[in-house]
Amino acid sequence: MPLSDDEQRILHEIEKEFYDSDPEFAREVGETTLYRHALRNIKWAAIVGVAGLVGIIAALQVHFGLAFVAFLTMFVCAIIIERNLRKIGKAGFQKVTGQVRSGQMRASMGGLSERMRNRLRRDDL
Repeated sequence: MPLSDDEQRILHEIEKEFYDSDPEFAREVGETTLYRHALRNIKWAAIVGVAGLVGIIAALQVHFGLAFVAFLTMFVCAIIIERNLRKIGKAGFQKVTGQVRSGQMRASMGGLSERMRNRLRRDDL
């Protein structure tokens, strides 16, 4: 059921107010997708999982209990990766592989370095 002209006008006013009040947040909401969020979670889980592997190797020399905690960390990271891959699904996986091939993966992974550069630039002003 389409919106009436009055409802569309009200919706446009709310949208304009939203963009005027906090343009940075509006841009962030507009750019964030399920794929980007899931890929960000996968990226961090992979980083923590590799750190868990290093922790297992280092902790086995010290104490078995520490190695077990590192193993549990790796296991939880594997579950997080699996759940986020399920969220992405086959269509999302094809979109991600297309982005990798075209060189757009940096934009999909969150652009942390760009945000840090922008934040440092704002602090200098």
